[in-house]
Amino acid sequence: MLILQNIAYIHPDKELLFDNINLTVNSQNKIALIGNNGSGKSTLLKIMAGILQASDGIVTTSSKPYYIPQIFGQFNDFTIAQALKIEEKLNVLNEILNGNVTENNLTVLNDDWTIEERCREALAYWHLKDFDLSQSMANLSGGEKTKVFLAGISIHQPEIVLLDEPSNHLDTLGRQLLYDFIKSNSCTMIIVSHDRILLNQLTVIYELNKRGISVYGGNYDFYAEQKQIENNALNQDLKSKEKALRKAKEIERETIERKQKLEHRGKKQQKKEGTGKSMTDKMKNDAEKSASRLKNIHIEKVDYISQNLNNLRKELPDMDKMKFVFDNSSLHKGKMLFSAININHEYSNNLLWKQNLSFQIISGERISLKGLNGSGKTTLIKIILGEIIPKFGIINRTENKCVYIDQDYSLINNQLSVYEQTQRFNSSALQEHEIKIRLNRFLFLKEYWDKTCNTLSGGEKMRLMLCCLTISNQAPDIIILDEPTNNLDIQNIEILIAAINEYKGTLIVVSHDQYFLEQINVIRTIELI
Repeated sequence: MLILQNIAYIHPDKELLFDNINLTVNSQNKIALIGNNGSGKSTLLKIMAGILQASDGIVTTSSKPYYIPQIFGQFNDFTIAQALKIEEKLNVLNEILNGNVTENNLTVLNDDWTIEERCREALAYWHLKDFDLSQSMANLSGGEKTKVFLAGISIHQPEIVLLDEPSNHLDTLGRQLLYDFIKSNSCTMIIVSHDRILLNQLTVIYELNKRGISVYGGNYDFYAEQKQIENNALNQDLKSKEKALRKAKEIERETIERKQKLEHRGKKQQKKEGTGKSMTDKMKNDAEKSASRLKNIHIEKVDYISQNLNNLRKELPDMDKMKFVFDNSSLHKGKMLFSAININHEYSNNLLWKQNLSFQIISGERISLKGLNGSGKTTLIKIILGEIIPKFGIINRTENKCVYIDQDYSLINNQLSVYEQTQRFNSSALQEHEIKIRLNRFLFLKEYWDKTCNTLSGGEKMRLMLCCLTISNQAPDIIILDEPTNNLDIQNIEILIAAINEYKGTLIVVSHDQYFLEQINVIRTIELI
């Protein structure tokens, strides 16, 4: 069991991340923790794991949780055994088997005589059976590092497991192993993920938001339906408030006009009847006071409705605020952009692909580039981009504009401000105010313009990249996306899907996210073996 009571966390810069977080996860429950980028999901997991100290509140756990982080670079100086915190136990087991039976060695081992066997079985499940526990983590791919820590669950057999984006670096086979493992394992799990297939296997969704944690009893599809109902109600409320605001302003205007007409008629009557100056002045002052009171009443009413309207608009999902404008006028559907005839490449005198590749890329196509880790996807992308010439075969390429967006958004210069970055793509000489209008469309308000790009989250960099593409004079002929959903939350994935579906050019995508591929209407797959 894991219980959070009134948890708060304040950043070192004194900014409050979240407050009054309450959560109870019972034994053997498997729950999803979702929320927008920056809402604090990873921080909350670290507080549960005891890695971070909450600024306020109490964390109660029935046992120490086993935590799998999202980023693994901090383990590059470790061996696999050290990263899994089993090196000492393996060493003392080896000493005991060699005759060095000391009280200290027996204490460290703690009767765990099957640890070597569990290590072999756990690594074999994740297809790492040839891995040596003494090899360096630095030499492993992102997917292999993830699998090492997932193997640690079977090795340590914890009661509580905390997983931060566990499917991020896994290929299709690795993801299926993960889904099966989560189904069959009986431990308590709290999983932060944007993987829709994974989220649909969990029975409770906890959403971390500005108000705390909202609970939805069902899988992700059920959560999405409920959110749509909430958003429909919000939009209906917005329309109602907008109508009330227009009516209040209309009543205010009509009341003032009617008051002015009555005053004008009264003045004419006073002149006709020859009312004395003192009486005229008194009547004038009374009229002005009455008009002022009336005006203040209407101003307060209009301000009140306006404030309610602004508060409602802040609750709108970002998708409903964004506007996409892609200039697709230069794209000609059906044009042959690239062809490969029996191409192959080699490294260290070894052919990269078992079979030579032959294919064409036609303008307007949506292509998925698939293959296991190490199958040569990046090499093929560089061949398409013209950065590598294959050792064998023939390629033909028509002149085209191609944009490659990798996982790290390398086209964004982290040293530039957000506004300076957009200027890099301003080939159509847009004026400053026009660029800022585009930035606003992609949710980069005034406070973002002078921020350096290295302070942006993965989702913000993705939105900035899309903004830069719309500022460019023409949409590119080809956009290549390399694992585009890896660093995005669910909301930003939906934003990316909406943007891609407005783009009319050629799309080549490297992704193991099947939901994403279905949503962007991929029609053809190039499989590398």
